[in-house]
Amino acid sequence: MTGAVSLMLGDTICLSFKNVKDWALRVMRRFRLGGYIILKSSEGNYHVVFDRKVTWSENMDIVAWASPESRNKELVRWLQMQCKQSSTLRVSPKKDKSSPRVVYRHGNQDGQIRGFLDYRQMMKGMIQNMNESERTLYASHTMVMR
Repeated sequence: MTGAVSLMLGDTICLSFKNVKDWALRVMRRFRLGGYIILKSSEGNYHVVFDRKVTWSENMDIVAWASPESRNKELVRWLQMQCKQSSTLRVSPKKDKSSPRVVYRHGNQDGQIRGFLDYRQMMKGMIQNMNESERTLYASHTMVMR
């Protein structure tokens, strides 16, 4: 894939919010990513979306650097799942988990973050307009950022 993609770090499980914030800032500064948002997907689980577009190769380089550096085995597992050349984040409720919500913002928000949030809002609106059987069918819906 040669196009630009959104850089996301997902499944930062077993890291405190402070550690997630510290890692997001470290990655943003090291790779000049402009800004980031942190989403809380469930208790103790966070996702980070960065603002600058990157190539898929650069995306994998950044995630490959951050994963072992963090010593977080769930982030390393998430890295392994990204080899399919797309990154996914859940936007809707799933079982007993509510929709991920933004819990922190830093730096620029007008690039990839704006696109991510606009798409997320559109998907949430579509899910809310579905009837109950359709919601059940799409309860585990994920979004793909390419």
